[in-house]
Amino acid sequence: MKTLDSIPTGKIERASKLVKTGVKIGGNYAKYLGKKLVNPEMDKNELNESNAEDIYDGLKSLKGSALKVAQMLSMEKNILPKAYVDKFSLSQFSVPPLSAPLVRKTFKKYLGKYPEELFDTFEKDSINAASIGQVHKATKNGIQLAVKIQYPGVAQSISSDLSLVKPIAIRMFNLKGKDSDKYFKEVENKLIEETNYFLEIEQSISITESCSVIKNLEFPKYYEELSSERIITMDWMSGQHLSEFTNRDFDEQVGNKLGQTLWDFYMFQIHGLKKVHADPHPGNFLVSENHTLIAIDFGCIKEVPNEFYVPYFELAQKHNIENDTVFMEKLYELEILTETDTPEEIKFFKALFKEMLTLLTSPFHEDNFDFGADDFWDKIADLSERYSNDSQIRKMNGNRGSKHFLYMNRTFFGLYNLLHDLKAKIEVNSYKQYIS
Repeated sequence: MKTLDSIPTGKIERASKLVKTGVKIGGNYAKYLGKKLVNPEMDKNELNESNAEDIYDGLKSLKGSALKVAQMLSMEKNILPKAYVDKFSLSQFSVPPLSAPLVRKTFKKYLGKYPEELFDTFEKDSINAASIGQVHKATKNGIQLAVKIQYPGVAQSISSDLSLVKPIAIRMFNLKGKDSDKYFKEVENKLIEETNYFLEIEQSISITESCSVIKNLEFPKYYEELSSERIITMDWMSGQHLSEFTNRDFDEQVGNKLGQTLWDFYMFQIHGLKKVHADPHPGNFLVSENHTLIAIDFGCIKEVPNEFYVPYFELAQKHNIENDTVFMEKLYELEILTETDTPEEIKFFKALFKEMLTLLTSPFHEDNFDFGADDFWDKIADLSERYSNDSQIRKMNGNRGSKHFLYMNRTFFGLYNLLHDLKAKIEVNSYKQYIS
């Protein structure tokens, strides 16, 4: 794979790259419309593939927040066309890496020495490269290590990247007024945290120590003396990426075992620690030879404040969804409904969230739940399809819900997708054995 000797870091330089991408997309639409005139039966698959290719090619050289947004979108399997999901999912652990000279320069700047001076061996070619950093294999004192290096300029370009993305997001999600700023600020704050490797090491050590009680779950050890604000050194963990594992045939019992571990890991964090690993994409998990689950990245941790946690999980209870008075009370507490809503908006969003919550909280209404069941996923796909094509929703103010929904919903959608890929049947309350 071609390596990068530099990454655009200036706002004008990065904006120029996105404008060029936009021009390509415009050309794709023109070609599509021309072909559509000749063949009216033609569908949008070819257009989607061309656009996904051009958007990904534009973002992968920028790295950072722009590519992280693509990574987040790749998890939305029921919202984006398949071409986008397939292409954007490459951003999880397969993008052009930094060149060896740029890697050496980064080490010298942030640890005061070149990698060959710090480690007994250091592989100059990265093992994988994602949106914010890339990983190299190294050894020291007989221990195999993974060394994660952050791309230059990523932390400094977060705000400018989001300002470029913001107008597109406002149109896509029909956000209105200054209230939408809270959502963009939440994303910006989380991305800033993800580029703070000192914070990531602190979070990694804290969560791995707390979650060490969970069966069939492994974590790397972190080496603070070989880490800095832009470099993290940890144990090298051997295994298959979860996406590679689920793309092959696997035993049903193994899928259930891994799924149960994943479910217990997330429920223990949310209910026991009131904070959660809010980036559940397959690039952050490995499956070992012994079919244990390995969690390898803790850059994105979401604190769950009590004022959000209580009403959020009260609405996960079936009897509260069915009790109209309680249901309406919780919708206001969670900022899904506001005092300025019109009667039309109240009626519309009450019906929408009742249907949505009834479906998405259904795993919590059972002792056991089968995430591999087609019925559950068909209903989610149908709901997404209906509301994404609903002309009425475009007329409504899209500022719905507390800012905490962003990463909590992302966590649950990501978790559900991983459990579906594993075809896992899980015991819903198993995690409670770990909470004292």
